[in-house]
Amino acid sequence: MQKLNSEKIILVTGASRSGKSEFAEVLAQKSALAITYIATAKIDMEDAEWQERILKHQQRRPENWQTATISNAELSSYILQASESQCLLIDSLGTWIANFLDLKQSKWEKITSNLLIDLEASKAKIIFVGEETGWGAVPAYPIGRLFRDRLGYLSRQIANIADTTYLVVGGHVLNLSILGKSLSNYKI
Repeated sequence: MQKLNSEKIILVTGASRSGKSEFAEVLAQKSALAITYIATAKIDMEDAEWQERILKHQQRRPENWQTATISNAELSSYILQASESQCLLIDSLGTWIANFLDLKQSKWEKITSNLLIDLEASKAKIIFVGEETGWGAVPAYPIGRLFRDRLGYLSRQIANIADTTYLVVGGHVLNLSILGKSLSNYKI
């Protein structure tokens, strides 16, 4: 098993309210690096419930953490520009992807390709939080299916290059990198 500080890319995935953000915050704190929390959600001042969720996340974070709100393609360049003395905690993939649902597939593929290239080239420790959305019924609407498919595909691509992938379910953490092998290890 790799030591936490030797892990450059970590994916923490799980269901809503499973504890994945809290676990990612623990991993970031244990890194002993300068932490930048990257919030990917657009702030909607009209949505009180959304504001309450954001506030709970903010209150949980230590005061010495920096916060950046990035809801578009600049995430890729932010990752590339980060130094080896930084830990970027990106929360979350799902809210970041939701900002791009209006893009044509070719443009979306370019953005994700750049993200993956810059992720591998980055000197920083990077912890992604991602949602698991595809375990239930197929969404009834095209936009829901598009979201689910884009999130599932990007999560899989990040997991393929991650040093460790964790699944958080019901407040319990499973290290998928120890329990299983990446699908990329299997060929037909």
